[in-house]
Amino acid sequence: MKEEGIYDGYHFRTSEALFGVQFLFVAFGALVLMPILTGLDINVALFTAGIGTLIFQLCTKRRVVPIFLASSFAFIAPITFSVGQWGLSATMGGLVAAGLFYVVLSFIVRFKGQDFIYKLLPPVVVGPVIITIGLILSPSAVNMAMGKGAVYSSEVSLTIAGITLLTTIMAIVFGRGMMKLIPIIIGVGVGYVVSIFYGIVDFSIISKASWFALPNFTAPTFELNAMLYMIPVAIAPTIEHIGNILAIGNVTKTDFIKNPGLKNTLLGDGLATSAAALFGGPPNTTYSEVTGAVRLTKAYNPGIMTWTAITAILLAFVGKLGAFIATIPACVIGGIMVLLFGIIASVGMETLIKHKVDLADPRNMIIVSLILVFAIGGMVFDFGFASFSGIGLGAIMGVLLNLVLPKTDKFQGYDGY
Repeated sequence: MKEEGIYDGYHFRTSEALFGVQFLFVAFGALVLMPILTGLDINVALFTAGIGTLIFQLCTKRRVVPIFLASSFAFIAPITFSVGQWGLSATMGGLVAAGLFYVVLSFIVRFKGQDFIYKLLPPVVVGPVIITIGLILSPSAVNMAMGKGAVYSSEVSLTIAGITLLTTIMAIVFGRGMMKLIPIIIGVGVGYVVSIFYGIVDFSIISKASWFALPNFTAPTFELNAMLYMIPVAIAPTIEHIGNILAIGNVTKTDFIKNPGLKNTLLGDGLATSAAALFGGPPNTTYSEVTGAVRLTKAYNPGIMTWTAITAILLAFVGKLGAFIATIPACVIGGIMVLLFGIIASVGMETLIKHKVDLADPRNMIIVSLILVFAIGGMVFDFGFASFSGIGLGAIMGVLLNLVLPKTDKFQGYDGY
């Protein structure tokens, strides 16, 4: 007799709708954190996460066990920089271009095979790019935790940020079952309660908001600088995507890299990201939090995520939900960011260590060093018609160096992730 909740073709004994809502709860903390950090509209992020997931399902013909697409943390620093440099609308145009970069990669994989991706983006390039994504905005995380620019004192801010950080760490280390899957929600929840105790939460925003409201959609404009800046940033999420597809495959004992194939999953991510940017939402990526929930619940029916997507779309039109999330004090978010940006950087280090990148090899040392310094140090290449800087410049430098520097006997490349 099959366990209730197990995938069996398209028949599902437990209510798919209830499972769908549960999975959205698991992804919710990370989903809304990204727009909070970048200043994007939270309700738009919910809407585009739902739309993106449905697009992914369409591209993969619902052959991938529950996958939910939502805000990619890899784009936090680039979006923050781009909005300050070129504005929100031009940033969305850059994200449309980044999504189309995914699409181009999907067609390259379709015609040349997935080994091409591994040769173009080996761990020696991807690892340090991920490190820069985590570290480049670390000063802003510290400033928020310390209450820089806040109306309340730095002592209050540090206290609340510290409690939020400690709670999140405890949820990660000691959490069991579903609690281990939602450490961000737990940390933010405790920090929010403490903030209420200190009297720094402004509830007037909620009372002024209506129950039903259209999200603040933003149409993209296309500026060359913003597009050229954002496209290389997609390098790291591309590898993140491959890792997440492999992870969900390991959970379900199914090779999704072969069927529906990386060419189709990358296509789904790319179209979802471009579609999100058309509405003013953050770029989409496959969520590893949901993979953990799938492992826990053994809910393997792809149809579950259809309900998750529909729920996200419906919640996007609840005005008071976005208003409530907007009342979360900056110091609470700062406490989460301090940990989050460090974790992203450590994932980059793990990539180098896991794949045994030999930094005693001068070739590898040069690639890693220049990616880090060019991205974090503020280097700018201005060609008049366009300029390159930050994470995008570091990623481009890494790809070019990997292509032109001769390989040594110590390092002959990498065959796959």
